[in-house]
Amino acid sequence: MEKLKLQEAVVVEGRDDEAAVLRAVDAAVISTHGWGMPDGNVERIRAAYERCGIIILTDPDFAGENIRRRLTALFPDAKHAYLARPDASKMQGEKVLDIGVENAVPEAIQAALLAARARVAAPTASSFPSTGSGNVKEDTVTQADLASLGLAGGAGSTQLRQVLGKELGIGSCNAKAFAKRLAAFGIPREEFLAAWRRILQENR
Repeated sequence: MEKLKLQEAVVVEGRDDEAAVLRAVDAAVISTHGWGMPDGNVERIRAAYERCGIIILTDPDFAGENIRRRLTALFPDAKHAYLARPDASKMQGEKVLDIGVENAVPEAIQAALLAARARVAAPTASSFPSTGSGNVKEDTVTQADLASLGLAGGAGSTQLRQVLGKELGIGSCNAKAFAKRLAAFGIPREEFLAAWRRILQENR
């Protein structure tokens, strides 16, 4: 498999994650070494952020999301790549032994990073009408929308969000965070609904 060449530096959590990403890409990879971020790490990330840009790729779990939030506060214009939990899981039969970037195959890592790069350039406007609420931005997908489509609060909603999150390149998360990611990535209703319809068609 040919490595993906990136201009941006990829920021991950640990050395094993770093090794996994380097198997997939030709790029600078910087590890935070967990939540603590030892002296010098933030400076290294900041230098890359200002020089060539960064893509944040953390584990799709609670700790990874906390580290992502901390990095986002420090580097608000960073790009974000997400792995779906199934793509980052080490399995033994049906039992999940571990969840992390280190468990992902190169193809999944490449797809997540490409989605992060493409999302920045994606248009955020569409022809869908406003929801009519002064507090809801036009074209925003809400939690109520997710619930109405079977993506929140119902049987199988978690699995549907995982599949849809992978399709859209925003990873796995709960319904509230899913709606926030759709907004943060500027994914218009038209693109969201088209992906949802494809998934339903493929799973009939």
